[in-house]
Amino acid sequence: MASKLDHTKQTFTLNTGDKIPAIGLGTWQSKPNEVKEAVKIALQKGYRHIDTALAYGNEHEVGQGIKESGVPREEIWITTKLDNPWHKRVQEGIDSSLKSLGVDYVDLYLMHWPSSTDPTDLKKHYPDWNFVNTWQEIQKLPATGKVRNIGVSNFGIRNLEILLNDPSTKIVPAVNQIELHPNNPSPKLVAYNTSKGIHSTGYSCLGSTGSPLYRDPTVLKIAEDKGKTVQQVLLLWGLQKGWSVIPKSVNPERIEKNFDIDGWELTAEEIDKLDNLKDRFKVCGDAWLPIKVFFGDDE
Repeated sequence: MASKLDHTKQTFTLNTGDKIPAIGLGTWQSKPNEVKEAVKIALQKGYRHIDTALAYGNEHEVGQGIKESGVPREEIWITTKLDNPWHKRVQEGIDSSLKSLGVDYVDLYLMHWPSSTDPTDLKKHYPDWNFVNTWQEIQKLPATGKVRNIGVSNFGIRNLEILLNDPSTKIVPAVNQIELHPNNPSPKLVAYNTSKGIHSTGYSCLGSTGSPLYRDPTVLKIAEDKGKTVQQVLLLWGLQKGWSVIPKSVNPERIEKNFDIDGWELTAEEIDKLDNLKDRFKVCGDAWLPIKVFFGDDE
């Protein structure tokens, strides 16, 4: 493993033995024609972890960016996700993603949400199918060679308990990708993931576009004291707490700056200050889903 201060080469070892790069490029909410260039630039600047999803509608562009970067496929960690209306079509879902990405396999395949949505009516949940059934199908994928690791996303403790306690669950998720930033730190959920050998990846780790964190006096003061950007401080907070981070950006300068995090650390006191920010907000809620998946019990 890379040294503590060498964050751009840092990895976290999953319960499968595979090593996920600590920092990656997120591609959610990136506009068409921006993603390809962002992925290409990120890989050329040294990123080795790219996160996408079928639901983002940009896998084809992500694949083009990977190809145009000139970085060999085997050096890149690719994460993608199964969309909610595809829960009864897991094999078709991964095949669709592989075709769009232009690759033979992905390093990590996640169930995007614990919501098995009826594709004929997105406001309804399947009456005869749930995320445990979906996981039964996802578990078959590593044996096909199309997927190296499997995991979940947006799973709170309540749904993880349902999944892990079901007799059909033979493979513990390698990763749970969840919203993590100092205004949504979810310490109980992170601790639960860790206790079950599940690695946490933080999405919206900068608090998303127009983040209140960019105006938070505590965060601004730490950034000023360190001579770093607010974004760099927020990324270090996540990495030092033990999870991988996938900041989204399509701005070449910001992509590079977000990756410029080697050679320094936050002190225990600074981390404690960030842990104890009073404000709370979530970028991603569940009101748009046919079922509730967040229960407010993960703090």
